[in-house]
Amino acid sequence: MIVHIVAGGPTNVLPHLSAYDNEDVYWIGVDRGVLTLLAEGIVPKRAFGDFDSISEQELQQLQTQLPHIDIWPSEKDQTDTDIALEWALEQEAEKIRLFGATGGRLDHLFGNVQLLFKGEDGQIELIDRQNIVTLHRNGKHVVAKKDEYRYVSFIPLTPIRALTLRGFKYPLDAHDVPLGSTLCVSNELIHHFGTFSFTEGILMMIRSKDEK
Repeated sequence: MIVHIVAGGPTNVLPHLSAYDNEDVYWIGVDRGVLTLLAEGIVPKRAFGDFDSISEQELQQLQTQLPHIDIWPSEKDQTDTDIALEWALEQEAEKIRLFGATGGRLDHLFGNVQLLFKGEDGQIELIDRQNIVTLHRNGKHVVAKKDEYRYVSFIPLTPIRALTLRGFKYPLDAHDVPLGSTLCVSNELIHHFGTFSFTEGILMMIRSKDEK
């Protein structure tokens, strides 16, 4: 099961959602993200949120259009996106992609980045028009070259022990990377596949491209 969650972030940083739409995908709308999906011609199978960012009339229309809509109080201990993500994890989704979760308010951005901790290695992807963000724990990982996303950066979320990069323009061999380091920003793959491995820590990988 592959789940795509569209949150209510600014639409100007969204990729073309139709490129991610196929019959094997389960779409979820979060708050205003439901309207974003409908504007793209995609009817989500579930919707979550307090819907405080849309009008009462829009909410009533959604209640008649959608098969499942879960309305939550505005005062709660989780964000709407967190609630939708936890539902997807409970369904044991093999891949979860988050859209509409970047841009705009920085507290929302950093909160959504923190949600990556809830999944397994690379299970959750945070995607916008220029970036694909995943989180990885210690071990060895394979990364395939994507010509569209030229740059591959590694950001330490904890101190990283013995980071090794193979198949990259700037390789590393068992190098410790402390918090606050920019050593691994803007690397590039030089082969069809590369690997990164480390013995301790949590690492964020960002695949990115320049805006055209």
